[in-house]
Amino acid sequence: MLGLWSAHAQQYLLWLTLATTLVFALPIFCIPLVWARLMGWTLPSHTHLAVYFGRCLGAFILIVEALMLRAALTGEAIHTTFEVLAAVAVMMIIVHVYGALRRIQPLSETLEIGFYSGLLMLTLLFWPAT
Repeated sequence: MLGLWSAHAQQYLLWLTLATTLVFALPIFCIPLVWARLMGWTLPSHTHLAVYFGRCLGAFILIVEALMLRAALTGEAIHTTFEVLAAVAVMMIIVHVYGALRRIQPLSETLEIGFYSGLLMLTLLFWPAT
């Protein structure tokens, strides 16, 4: 299964970068509370910390997006980028399963377990050949 579609690794990264930048990275970085409301989160009355953490998370997502875009366009560090993507997917599965088990997150976040599981599977299928 590893690398079954490796010939299309760069195209996968390009499409993934476009989609995740528009749906996750930019909204979380620029308008974290709007994004949180859309995802079903209840917002506290004091929001400065939530905005701060949202923008910090958004900044890290944008770093991963930049790695993906560089690898998609040039092929540079493509293996490292896929390793980062796999690590992100695994860690996000853990974060979302924990939240689901504790019942401390909205349904949209629990559904992201499926999203990140699918992302992990696709990342493994598109894993670049060595």
